[in-house]
Amino acid sequence: MSLISQLCGDEIFDPFLSLINRCPVLNTPTDWKETPDAYIFVSDLPGLKKEEVTVEVVDEGKALQISGDRKNEGFNEDNKNDKWHRVERCRGKFLRRFRLPENAKSDEVKASMENGVLVVTVPKQEVKKKPEKKVIDIEEIKG
Repeated sequence: MSLISQLCGDEIFDPFLSLINRCPVLNTPTDWKETPDAYIFVSDLPGLKKEEVTVEVVDEGKALQISGDRKNEGFNEDNKNDKWHRVERCRGKFLRRFRLPENAKSDEVKASMENGVLVVTVPKQEVKKKPEKKVIDIEEIKG
């Protein structure tokens, strides 16, 4: 019997599953798309209610932050006789931060949540174009 099977039992050892459960980026997958009018962030937060999630604009309006806490339900002292065979669902605090583009209207951000899917919409504004290069004539000084 190999050392891995002795340590892990008869199950196949999956190092990637362990990594996903410990990494807040991987256990809170978020899609970010751009439309002509807005930036849209969609985060999978299964099992969480909107009251357990916080959406904030931070860094003087330059970043979007999504955070929350997945409670350790079922893991308490009252269940000392329970024997857990496998724990794969991630628990604990998570935090995701996204740097917003220059044209984001950070004061008009809206969020909604349904069935554990958070949708954050950040409207866009027109970016003032930099003035085109202007050539200055050099006058000749007579003297």
